Amino acid sequence: MSDPAGSLPGMTLKIANITVDTDRPGELAQWWLAALGGEITADWGEYVMVGFGDGSSLSFQYVEGTAPGRTHIDFVAEDAAKEVARLVEAGATHVADHEAPGGAFTWTVLADPDGNQFCVSQGH
Repeated sequence: MSDPAGSLPGMTLKIANITVDTDRPGELAQWWLAALGGEITADWGEYVMVGFGDGSSLSFQYVEGTAPGRTHIDFVAEDAAKEVARLVEAGATHVADHEAPGGAFTWTVLADPDGNQFCVSQGH
């Protein structure tokens, strides 16, 4: 029987990092560093990690011939429109705007310079 929260008894796994497969980890890490702040916390050439000081991080791992879209990250911001504009100015591509039924929630899909899509919203 599973518990109502959806976790298994004794579960100790926690999300430590989000890793994006790319054939240009250094370049993509630098783009995300400029877009979100933080600092490079590890750089092993084929694996570069950007840490944000709150325990969260994004990593970029070399994978030959990878295709964009292997990871999808959702971000929230107090002023989503302002952040979307800032990210597009920094080199992101606007993909689409979406609205939940009834307009209760909206979000914008963007793509980083490698084509990996991510969303920005006011939160939900």
